[in-house]
Amino acid sequence: MERIDQLQYALLESCEFNAVRSRAELAAVSELRDRMQTLQGGMRSLQGEVANAAKRTAALERPSPIIRSTDIGDKLMLGRAEWIGLPTLGSYFKARLDTGANTSSLSAEEITPFERDGQNWVRFRLGLDEDDVVVPAAREQEFEARIVRRVRILQASGSETRPVIRLPVTLGGLEQNVEFTLNDRTHLTYPVLLGRRFMMDQAVIDVSRTYTLPRPEYPGGAPAAAAAQDQDDNDQAED
Repeated sequence: MERIDQLQYALLESCEFNAVRSRAELAAVSELRDRMQTLQGGMRSLQGEVANAAKRTAALERPSPIIRSTDIGDKLMLGRAEWIGLPTLGSYFKARLDTGANTSSLSAEEITPFERDGQNWVRFRLGLDEDDVVVPAAREQEFEARIVRRVRILQASGSETRPVIRLPVTLGGLEQNVEFTLNDRTHLTYPVLLGRRFMMDQAVIDVSRTYTLPRPEYPGGAPAAAAAQDQDDNDQAED
């Protein structure tokens, strides 16, 4: 009987020990689970911070949007090259439009100053090469115009003074008196350069376009409808 009591006592102790161990294991598992949940929460928070940082970096690197405005009011939209008319010279000309130039320029040769009624005048011929498209009669004609002022041009080889004359210009619906310096432009693509004084408050330039307006017509010249065949310019080396 004593032996049986000892066995029962040992069994109870073993059960209590196992129960205590089970509770300890459960507590350890619960603590481990809590730590895992805390770690997962931290990982999610870190991932969110990384994603937000990537978004901020992408926003900083993204170029600012280009704002395109089509509101030009009553201004005329012109291309980088246009047909113009010079009624005084009786011819149309190809002109390069240059907002970087202040004064316009006309290609001229045999420039001879003289005096008339106490005023300074100049006699000249158009400076043209065989590829320049004009009314044929204008090639051989001699022109005279009053000098309104002179400008000094600085160049690598030194400086020179050029006469400035005033001529009426037509371009589409625009008609305006324009000041031109006279100088030899035969080494350039266009015999006429129109500077920003002509375009100021009247026109805007779209450099991707050329010859947006019809070519004016003059006696002895080609009709406006034939202008398209003369518009294949190589203006890559233009000044």
